[in-house]
Amino acid sequence: MKARWVRITKIFSFDSAHRLEDYGGKCRHLHGHTYKLEVTVKGAMGDNGMVFDFSVLKAAVEEKVVSKLDHQYLNELFDFNPTCENIVVWIYDQISTVLIGYPCMLERVKLWETATSFAELTSDDVVEN
Repeated sequence: MKARWVRITKIFSFDSAHRLEDYGGKCRHLHGHTYKLEVTVKGAMGDNGMVFDFSVLKAAVEEKVVSKLDHQYLNELFDFNPTCENIVVWIYDQISTVLIGYPCMLERVKLWETATSFAELTSDDVVEN
């Protein structure tokens, strides 16, 4: 059997604080999360048996996302309401540029805000401008 596509996923974590604006629940108050971030790349395996180098993916996500969000107050960082949904869209935009020129694509970004709650954006959900 030959696989047409293979997905690889790298997992990251970072700690940030935020408060939700225009929201009546308790999350309108300042609070923090240890976010878990899953980044999935899809592509055909190259002659070396790899879709994309895990170490390259790690370095790119650390530089473009984790280093910017870790131990930050997100309301001061973003010009949008820092909901999990808005943050996952921002993260997808940051990472998608890394894969330009490679024979693979950003398939999915999943951002866990708690152990039971996450927002997810897949390549099928994205509309190019």
